Amino acid sequence: MSALTWAVAAVVTDDTGRVLLCRQGRGERRYALPGGRLRPAEGPVRAALRDIRAETGWDIELTDLVGIYQVSGPSGEGAAGRAGPLPDVLVHVFRARAAGVRPATDPPPGCRLSWHSPDGLPEAVTPLTRAAVTDATAGRSGVLRDVPCAPGTVASAPLPAARPAEDGRPTRSLHP
Repeated sequence: MSALTWAVAAVVTDDTGRVLLCRQGRGERRYALPGGRLRPAEGPVRAALRDIRAETGWDIELTDLVGIYQVSGPSGEGAAGRAGPLPDVLVHVFRARAAGVRPATDPPPGCRLSWHSPDGLPEAVTPLTRAAVTDATAGRSGVLRDVPCAPGTVASAPLPAARPAEDGRPTRSLHP
């Protein structure tokens, strides 16, 4: 495993069940869940509230932890540039609701926001987004998932079936 980056994201829904996605930058970028990196000495809940408001302008209410997702490049991946290999990212993904009917502030330039039906996500979504939206809309909580993220990958591999834990709640292995 390479260097580890801690991040947060949220499956933010509106009153109709649509999911808020952000398309960063220009050109043919992929859609992703809103979120960002944790700051030093910052917890995941505070980071999610801060990052999602900063990225989208929306105040949100966190309702649950969908799971923890490890996003990593393929093993043996060479240097990704002058900085070396891409870091593995450990993402706390929350289930959240938009607080209100419109954003509290304008989103910064560079993030194009749009609402999507969970059953009609754009084809160009990140593997993490597809996995987390699938888990969140299925009502799963406490998911542990390894999400391989090869350069240029748009869709993730099929999701493994959940296996019940001893207490009856679905769980997942970090390695599908």
